Amino acid sequence: MPGSFEEFDDAAWEHGDALFDEWKQKLYDEDLYHEIVRKVVKHRMGGDPLEICSPQRGAFNVYYRIRFAEGAGAMIRFPMPAYFQYADEKLVAEVAAMRYISDNTTIPLPFVLHHGMKEESPGGLGPFMIMEWVKNAGDVVDVLNKPGLEDEDPPILDPDINEEKLEQMYSQMADILLQLSRCNFTAIGSLGFRDEEDRPEVATRPLSLNVSQLANFARVPHFQLPYISTTFTTSSEYYTALADMHLQQLSFQRNQAIDSAEDCKKKYIARQLFRKLASESRLADAGFNQGPFKLWCDDLRPANVLVDKDHKIAAAIDWEFTYAAPAEFSFSPPWWLLLKAPEDWDAGLDDWVEKYEPRLATFLRALEAKETEFIERGRLTKSEILSSRMRESWESGQFWVTYAARRTWAFDAIFWRFLDEKFFGTNEGGDSMDRAKLLPQEQIDAMEHFVTRKLQEKEEGTLVDWYETDAEARLPPDILSVGSSAPAQQMAGLTGAFAGMRVAKGTMRGTDD
Repeated sequence: MPGSFEEFDDAAWEHGDALFDEWKQKLYDEDLYHEIVRKVVKHRMGGDPLEICSPQRGAFNVYYRIRFAEGAGAMIRFPMPAYFQYADEKLVAEVAAMRYISDNTTIPLPFVLHHGMKEESPGGLGPFMIMEWVKNAGDVVDVLNKPGLEDEDPPILDPDINEEKLEQMYSQMADILLQLSRCNFTAIGSLGFRDEEDRPEVATRPLSLNVSQLANFARVPHFQLPYISTTFTTSSEYYTALADMHLQQLSFQRNQAIDSAEDCKKKYIARQLFRKLASESRLADAGFNQGPFKLWCDDLRPANVLVDKDHKIAAAIDWEFTYAAPAEFSFSPPWWLLLKAPEDWDAGLDDWVEKYEPRLATFLRALEAKETEFIERGRLTKSEILSSRMRESWESGQFWVTYAARRTWAFDAIFWRFLDEKFFGTNEGGDSMDRAKLLPQEQIDAMEHFVTRKLQEKEEGTLVDWYETDAEARLPPDILSVGSSAPAQQMAGLTGAFAGMRVAKGTMRGTDD
């Protein structure tokens, strides 16, 4: 059964670009440059600044590098403006995660000199982090990428790469994953600071990359997402929340969400079936349903790991979408072994799998060698071995369960290719409508009205601003309540909810963009 991958809402994407274009006019102001240098010098405890470099843009942040007469220099990083007003929440979660990683692992991170909120920000640009600059010769992608690609080309693993070189880089990445998998928590959520000693602990909702994309590029209303204070005590609860958000994306995204009535029905059925599996606790690993939960970063990938001239890791950066997650996330082998995600693979999912499996064998071999090293040094017990769990995840298909749960815009093709028959048996005709028989009658009856609404929205091509005062009056029918016996997930807006969160004091180790 052929599947398709979703696209972001073009109008929402263009609105995000417009927000950045308006904001970036402030970035080149000479007075701002002087204010930035004064702020950095203050928290670097002196030094002679020589130069402030032009701002550089990453995926989520803009940073300035400041060169000093001595040392590696420093940088200051600001989040780019977004429709979803979550910059403060994102910064505190990242700061707490990096504090925890610094205290509990040997993963190299840049040293954070200071961080603060918008009220003390140079130029009022927003919450910020000041860090020591990490000398580097590039990142892991530069080492593994196919030669001859242009800078703007998406990276892809060099098919002719030397096996020894590949295993060396995989080994260093395996070291990071192995250490993160040993970070255990009793609840699922992002880290924060709740006591006077600024000890990181699970304190807020799991702020994932997918949540950011749902709010920014599908326009799922901020008040329809879980409360900031919401954490989860079982994996099954969290999978249910993830399944709900998949359906919310289809419901709220007004543009590029569907191609046709048939496409809409197929996506509706897949999402309702996935919610059914989640509500029946069939997605979670029963042995770890109540924890321990593991530290997980959605954006940990080769492009965010800096290396020196000898290809040794210098620092892992960009920890903003890090949270305690179901153990199955950490037990899944990394998707980035080919540098390109399954949904971005031009030749399709089956070809991605064919190319991925030999690289997975290399990675698992490197991971096993690292585990042996850790055990010999007393840093790992046999019960904490990760390689066997990753192999089992791949062979059982659990890899695709966790991947589909985390990535809304990759969900549809993966559900129909890998999950449908895994959970519901042979579907010889490949007929998605035949699977609708597995849904409650109320959900089947609601489908036609849902499709009609989505087709109308597709024609209108408009956006809704959910921050407007009368926005809630424009909500469509609540799709989550149709045919569901489970209580609706806790929802709330962001306004004022973040005010009670504390910001950590003092220096720590952190990240840059």
